[in-house]
Amino acid sequence: MDIVIKRIYQDAAKRDGSRVLVDRIWPRGVSKADANLDQWMKEIAPSTDLRKWFDHKEERFKEFSTKYKKELQDKPELIKELKSMAEEKRLSLLYGAKDEEHNQAVVLREFLLS
Repeated sequence: MDIVIKRIYQDAAKRDGSRVLVDRIWPRGVSKADANLDQWMKEIAPSTDLRKWFDHKEERFKEFSTKYKKELQDKPELIKELKSMAEEKRLSLLYGAKDEEHNQAVVLREFLLS
Protein backbone atom coordinates (compact mmCIF):
# COMPACT_ATOMS: atom_id res chain seq x y z
CA MET A 1 0.00 0.00 0.00
CA ASP A 2 1.20 3.46 -0.90
CA ILE A 3 0.02 5.90 1.77
CA VAL A 4 1.43 9.39 2.27
CA ILE A 5 0.43 12.30 4.46
CA LYS A 6 0.23 15.87 3.27
CA ARG A 7 -0.93 19.21 4.59
CA ILE A 8 -4.06 20.36 2.83
CA TYR A 9 -2.42 23.77 2.40
CA GLN A 10 0.11 22.27 -0.04
CA ASP A 11 -0.83 22.34 -3.71
CA ALA A 12 -2.53 19.26 -5.10
CA ALA A 13 -0.42 17.17 -7.46
CA LYS A 14 -1.18 14.31 -9.84
CA ARG A 15 1.13 12.06 -7.82
CA ASP A 16 -1.17 12.50 -4.77
CA GLY A 17 -3.49 9.78 -6.05
CA SER A 18 -6.68 9.70 -3.99
CA ARG A 19 -6.89 12.77 -1.75
CA VAL A 20 -8.79 12.22 1.50
CA LEU A 21 -9.17 14.87 4.19
CA VAL A 22 -9.02 13.20 7.62
CA ASP A 23 -9.88 16.22 9.80
CA ARG A 24 -13.19 16.46 11.66
CA ILE A 25 -13.31 20.24 11.09
CA TRP A 26 -12.84 21.90 7.70
CA PRO A 27 -9.40 23.62 7.54
CA ARG A 28 -9.46 27.38 7.86
CA GLY A 29 -8.80 29.36 4.70
CA VAL A 30 -9.23 26.49 2.23
CA SER A 31 -12.12 26.52 -0.21
CA LYS A 32 -13.72 23.22 -1.10
CA ALA A 33 -12.84 23.81 -4.76
CA ASP A 34 -9.16 24.47 -3.98
CA ALA A 35 -8.92 21.39 -1.76
CA ASN A 36 -9.32 19.12 -4.80
CA LEU A 37 -10.56 16.24 -2.61
CA ASP A 38 -11.76 12.82 -3.55
CA GLN A 39 -13.36 12.50 -0.14
CA TRP A 40 -13.74 14.23 3.22
CA MET A 41 -13.77 11.42 5.78
CA LYS A 42 -14.43 13.35 8.98
CA GLU A 43 -15.75 10.20 10.68
CA ILE A 44 -12.22 8.72 10.69
CA ALA A 45 -10.83 11.74 12.55
CA PRO A 46 -10.29 11.64 16.32
CA SER A 47 -13.40 12.22 18.41
CA THR A 48 -14.11 15.79 19.39
CA ASP A 49 -13.20 15.06 23.02
CA LEU A 50 -9.87 13.46 22.07
CA ARG A 51 -9.03 16.23 19.59
CA LYS A 52 -9.73 18.93 22.20
CA TRP A 53 -7.72 17.07 24.86
CA PHE A 54 -4.71 16.60 22.56
CA ASP A 55 -4.77 20.28 21.52
CA HIS A 56 -1.71 19.62 19.29
CA LYS A 57 0.57 19.47 22.34
CA GLU A 58 3.62 17.44 21.43
CA GLU A 59 4.05 16.09 24.97
CA ARG A 60 0.60 14.45 24.70
CA PHE A 61 1.23 12.84 21.31
CA LYS A 62 2.21 9.38 22.57
CA GLU A 63 -0.94 9.07 24.70
CA PHE A 64 -3.01 10.66 21.93
CA SER A 65 -1.71 8.02 19.49
CA THR A 66 -2.71 5.18 21.80
CA LYS A 67 -6.19 6.61 22.39
CA TYR A 68 -6.76 7.39 18.72
CA LYS A 69 -5.73 3.87 17.66
CA LYS A 70 -8.33 2.51 20.08
CA GLU A 71 -10.95 4.72 18.42
CA LEU A 72 -9.82 3.49 14.98
CA GLN A 73 -10.41 -0.12 16.03
CA ASP A 74 -14.10 0.75 16.32
CA LYS A 75 -14.25 1.92 12.67
CA PRO A 76 -13.50 -1.22 10.64
CA GLU A 77 -15.61 -0.18 7.63
CA LEU A 78 -13.76 3.12 7.23
CA ILE A 79 -10.37 1.42 7.69
CA LYS A 80 -11.31 -1.15 5.06
CA GLU A 81 -12.36 1.63 2.67
CA LEU A 82 -9.07 3.51 3.09
CA LYS A 83 -7.00 0.34 2.66
CA SER A 84 -8.92 -0.50 -0.48
CA MET A 85 -8.20 2.96 -1.87
CA ALA A 86 -4.50 2.58 -1.03
CA GLU A 87 -4.32 -0.77 -2.82
CA GLU A 88 -5.68 0.77 -6.05
CA LYS A 89 -3.33 3.77 -6.14
CA ARG A 90 -1.48 6.16 -3.85
CA LEU A 91 -3.57 7.46 -0.96
CA SER A 92 -2.83 10.93 0.36
CA LEU A 93 -4.16 11.54 3.86
CA LEU A 94 -4.68 15.28 4.15
CA TYR A 95 -4.67 17.22 7.41
CA GLY A 96 -4.69 20.86 8.44
CA ALA A 97 -2.38 20.89 11.48
CA LYS A 98 0.83 22.92 11.39
CA ASP A 99 2.87 20.20 13.09
CA GLU A 100 3.82 17.70 10.39
CA GLU A 101 5.07 15.03 12.83
CA HIS A 102 2.45 15.10 15.59
CA ASN A 103 -1.03 14.87 14.09
CA GLN A 104 -3.80 12.36 13.47
CA ALA A 105 -2.75 11.65 9.87
CA VAL A 106 0.61 10.32 11.12
CA VAL A 107 -1.20 7.96 13.51
CA LEU A 108 -3.79 6.93 10.92
CA ARG A 109 -1.11 6.12 8.33
CA GLU A 110 0.77 4.00 10.88
CA PHE A 111 -2.47 2.21 11.80
CA LEU A 112 -3.34 1.49 8.16
CA LEU A 113 0.12 0.12 7.42
CA SER A 114 0.30 -2.13 10.51
